[in-house]
Amino acid sequence: MSIDVRRARAETPGCEDVLHFNNSGASLMPLPVIEALKNHLDLEAGIGGYEAEKQAQEAIEHTYDSIAELLNCGREEIALVENATAAWCNAFYSIQFQPGDRILTAVAEYVSNYLAYLQMAGRRGIIVDVVPDDEYGQIDVSALEEMIDERVKLISITHVPTSGGLINPAAKVGTVARAAGIPYLLDACQSVGQMPINVQETGCDMLSATGRKFLRGPRGTGFLYVRKEMLEVLEPPFIDLRSANWTALDEYEWRPDARRFEKWETYVAGNIGLGVAVDYALNWGLEAISERVRYLADMFREKLADLPRITVRDLGQERGAIVTYTVDDADHNTIVSELGSRRINCSVSSLPHSRLDMERRGIEDLIRAPVHYFNTEDEVERYVRELSSIIG
Repeated sequence: MSIDVRRARAETPGCEDVLHFNNSGASLMPLPVIEALKNHLDLEAGIGGYEAEKQAQEAIEHTYDSIAELLNCGREEIALVENATAAWCNAFYSIQFQPGDRILTAVAEYVSNYLAYLQMAGRRGIIVDVVPDDEYGQIDVSALEEMIDERVKLISITHVPTSGGLINPAAKVGTVARAAGIPYLLDACQSVGQMPINVQETGCDMLSATGRKFLRGPRGTGFLYVRKEMLEVLEPPFIDLRSANWTALDEYEWRPDARRFEKWETYVAGNIGLGVAVDYALNWGLEAISERVRYLADMFREKLADLPRITVRDLGQERGAIVTYTVDDADHNTIVSELGSRRINCSVSSLPHSRLDMERRGIEDLIRAPVHYFNTEDEVERYVRELSSIIG
């Protein structure tokens, strides 16, 4: 199945106003998502928040079914949370680390995740070990196997790093983790929505994701997958009346499903919109989306590479929708600002966002311009043309 780009653009109001190459920041929402948000907000305004939530129960519950279909898991393994960081932290801080425990992670790890490792190292005396890259710049699976011992309590990697088109071999990491019996946490913030993700094949025990990026859902939405067998192993880092039942004066019981990681107060309109966004992606087909974005990204990289002073920075044997580059002797923020004045959206990713990776490569910052399936070949051509006129 191929993407009907004309239809996709007709259903994306933002395409009329901007050339949007900032899809790994927040993509443009399609009409069905926008309408779902507006309709529920109107309902809240008309009858009250609690009353609107009660009336929308079917739509809310459908979101769990949609995400379960997206990931090939059970609906009881899904928790709806406010963003990908909240999802990831819910999983990470649920693990009962002891002094001397080791975490194995990758070079291209995201700043928020690594900060949590450092905090846990200070709190509990754990050891953070970074698995080296292979010749393609992705996590070296053979090195990962060699680094495993009885002290490793978690393997935690980012599937698609924020600072490039690299796609880490998540399923191969999962095979290693399962064989060793080590919990495996996968940050899929940038991969869910731009490619098929099957948690049975990936082998992760926990997966975090957001709604606003390649799923094209609302900001302020995200979800956490926790494999059913892991639920009783993890101790959620917070508790409230959504996550547990107060069974006696001095007793409580956790919910039996992944909703033990949720809070009572939640973004109801956003959660409904998230379900609509997942359905929208499923209707296009994740294989078709993946094929389209990789084609556009490869085309984009080739044209950027032809420009003087440009270095394309994407690593990996397999590369996805995120396109990154640097410009010699230029201020990247100034370039992005100038592109913005021409109604072209992209962003700058700086060294603190992925310090291990960017320090190793000697990169202070780079321009990030991720494509999506509603982008066109003409937009790629226009971006390159405008960039060429800016850099001279």
